[in-house]
Amino acid sequence: MKLNPMSSGAVSTETPGTAAPPPTRPADERMAKISPMARLMRRPEIGAAVAAIVIAIFFWTQSSLFLQLDGISNWTDVASTIGIPAVLVALLMIGGEFDLSAGVMTGSAGLMMGILGTELHWNIWIAIAATLVAATGVGFLNGYMVMRTKLPSFIVTLATFFILQGVNLGVTKAITSEVSVSGIDTVKGYDSANKILGGSFWHPHDFRVTVIWWIAITALGTWVLARTRVGNWIFGVGGDANAARNVGVPVTQVKVGLFMATSFFCALTGIMIALRLASTQAGQGVGDEFQFIIAAVVGGCVLTGGFGSAIGASLGALIIGMAFIGIQFAGWNTDWRFLFLGVILLAAVLVNNYIRKRAEGARR
Repeated sequence: MKLNPMSSGAVSTETPGTAAPPPTRPADERMAKISPMARLMRRPEIGAAVAAIVIAIFFWTQSSLFLQLDGISNWTDVASTIGIPAVLVALLMIGGEFDLSAGVMTGSAGLMMGILGTELHWNIWIAIAATLVAATGVGFLNGYMVMRTKLPSFIVTLATFFILQGVNLGVTKAITSEVSVSGIDTVKGYDSANKILGGSFWHPHDFRVTVIWWIAITALGTWVLARTRVGNWIFGVGGDANAARNVGVPVTQVKVGLFMATSFFCALTGIMIALRLASTQAGQGVGDEFQFIIAAVVGGCVLTGGFGSAIGASLGALIIGMAFIGIQFAGWNTDWRFLFLGVILLAAVLVNNYIRKRAEGARR
């Protein structure tokens, strides 16, 4: 007995002779076209770039010297010694961590190099190498303690800050009977080291060599973030460490490596400053860590990690350098520079947050 296929209770909505339309796939928003303006607005450093232009024009209206070569050499000098550590602090922040010992490390490095050279009579290049190795070791301990204990990096590096500050004062005074080290320019090898790390170029404008180092380190940091696997790992561990670990990212190694690199380049900056001045003091660098963090935040880094850029941190340092020197050129009381820094920081956070939210929703 044959059953009628329509007798089973099923209702067919198809018209005889016509095929059912293919199912429609939902649109993937990742494939949606984004306008060039939206792409530009999504760059972390866009807010800092606009701010740098506005501040440069403002201080130029206060003093015509500001945008002349002699003036530029002044504010790039300040910006470079902030910008070198700020780039590494930015990378560390992108990776989701902080280093509050970054500032005092610059002073520790200068003191160690000076004591090894003036008191132990080491060649300055050997003293520099030993200092950088020691600084990298401190960075390793910072990273290891953070990853091992799971304590916030804020707490661990704050402890390192006080330890280094105490060592700087106690050891320096015990060895030299003072809280400073002088006479570094009498150490063997000083002339060549100062030429490469602490000297100047382009006479008579006398731009500092640190400016070249600053540009090179910014370029290196940008390349690492944009073109290497390590850069992807840094963004990954800062955005979601557990998710990054689940896809094979070596989270511990990445974060420890970032702490080591931060200490290394902060120490290099301290060495540059000590060579330039041929002396250093135990209080050198204390408080500078906040300027490094401000530069990174002004440049687009977020405190929660996973977002930012090396170029943005350098632009943030440039803004700080322009503010410090611009206030002097304008003839204002230099005490106002810290108020200026606070206003810049608050404005940068608000503007960057606004721009980022608008850009994330922009599709055309």
